[in-house]
Amino acid sequence: MRTQDSATAETSIAVVTAGTAASETARSAANDTLRTAATARRSGTLQAALGVTAFSLTFPSTAWGLEGFGPWSLVAVRSVLAAVIAGGCLLALRVPVPGRRHLAGLAVVAAGVVLGFPLLTTLALQTSTTAHAAVVVGLLPLTTALFSTLRTGARPSRMFWLAAVAGAAAVIAFTVQQSGGALTGADAYLFGALLICAAGYTEGGRLARVMPGWQVIGWALVLCLPLSVPGALIALSQEPVQLTMHSVTGLLWVSVVSQFLGLVVWYRGMASIGIPKASQLQLAQPLLTLVWSVLLLGEQLTPAAPLTAAAVLVCIALTQRARG
Repeated sequence: MRTQDSATAETSIAVVTAGTAASETARSAANDTLRTAATARRSGTLQAALGVTAFSLTFPSTAWGLEGFGPWSLVAVRSVLAAVIAGGCLLALRVPVPGRRHLAGLAVVAAGVVLGFPLLTTLALQTSTTAHAAVVVGLLPLTTALFSTLRTGARPSRMFWLAAVAGAAAVIAFTVQQSGGALTGADAYLFGALLICAAGYTEGGRLARVMPGWQVIGWALVLCLPLSVPGALIALSQEPVQLTMHSVTGLLWVSVVSQFLGLVVWYRGMASIGIPKASQLQLAQPLLTLVWSVLLLGEQLTPAAPLTAAAVLVCIALTQRARG
């Protein structure tokens, strides 16, 4: 009897020990999964923030580019240069052509971020200051989140929407005050650019979940070559060109960084942390743009800048912490 009791006790201990080990293994696996997810979120946030930083120099760089190029020439040439770089990468790595099911989405990206937004904002910057043009970017995060909700079914929380609206309101109030509150003839270009860019961002972020972000923008640029190459040739023949340090630097920045490298990290960040959350990081973009405008273009800022910056940072923090 004692032998049987002893055997039963040993069996029970073994079962308990095995159960405890299994539980510890499960907890360890769960912790590893959480750590991996947290690392992916931090990486995605950092990449999206790098994209925003790159984009914040787009308007000042465009203003520099317009010193030596016409608006149509600047947009067409930047698209061709970016497409050459992207196409070279695609060829070197022997990336297969996207499936037919992705072509419609790539066309939206091309129309929104390769052609539409650059062209409309460049036309606007002929008569508008960068401070006034920053109104577009101030509304872009909220518009992109709305497009994402309609297109992908994302459902951010109420806290997210409240923080997003508050951030957009702070940026709009600041930029309107910075430009004297006056509406200009460029506003039609700016609001059109806002809508078409939000659509391009949303579709690009969706595609970046099924293919690398650099391939999304790379193929969109290549798709535009049949339009951008003849467009560049015609524009360069019709508009005067003056190669200066500013104009060449501006052209290279908008071509290599704004049009390609910035969108690579931007789309990767969107795919990692979600389109709505990534889009809200752009609330900081108008303020960064205004800082660059002071440093590079000599524009003046008001004392409201640091207060607006603080308010925007709080709103960004709230949108990043809000549950989806």
